[in-house]
Amino acid sequence: MKSTSTPHGAAPDPASTAVAGTAAVTDGGGPGRRDAEATKAAILRAARHLLARHAHADITLKAVAERAGVSPPLIMKYFGNKETLFARVMSFEEDAAVLLDAPLADLGPHMVRHVLVSQSERGADPLLRIVFAPLQGTQGDTLRANFRTQVSDRLALRLDGPDAGLRAELAVGMLLGLGVMYGIARGGELRAAPLDAVVERYAPAVQAYLTP
Repeated sequence: MKSTSTPHGAAPDPASTAVAGTAAVTDGGGPGRRDAEATKAAILRAARHLLARHAHADITLKAVAERAGVSPPLIMKYFGNKETLFARVMSFEEDAAVLLDAPLADLGPHMVRHVLVSQSERGADPLLRIVFAPLQGTQGDTLRANFRTQVSDRLALRLDGPDAGLRAELAVGMLLGLGVMYGIARGGELRAAPLDAVVERYAPAVQAYLTP
């Protein structure tokens, strides 16, 4: 079933609200590689933004290009076609690599801090697009499968002790809850609190699932 509207009650998706800062980047001038990487990042953020609000089948490259401030041919230059672009958007591989990049003993604080910094400073939550999988029909199945194998299962492989899979999913669920409260519900107290204070309060609960 297609959906072409913002989920009821949802605020702008932090997975992509920082597009405006880089939307004007083009593929010319200055150091070529840096400009190219900034342009590709803007395109990916624009695609994430649209994927959080519309069914995959309803999104056009023209819409992505307008959101990113580039031309459709430039998207084709970097990503080839729509399917290749959205294969990148629906993958959590790169985000998970950064999210899980800490020793296990320090992983809870690292993950909580990464979610908060990603949203507050970069406008891009590493996990939150999984929340919009129900919008995507069969593409939602791809999102779920990628999320499970690239995030939850990957984390479970790092855990010792019993029920590693369950503990990994509970820890990831806590990160998603934090992301929803910060970026979609836009909790006023949470957003106003110092980042370090939130990490100090929230991370021990996440860490308890990782090193019980």
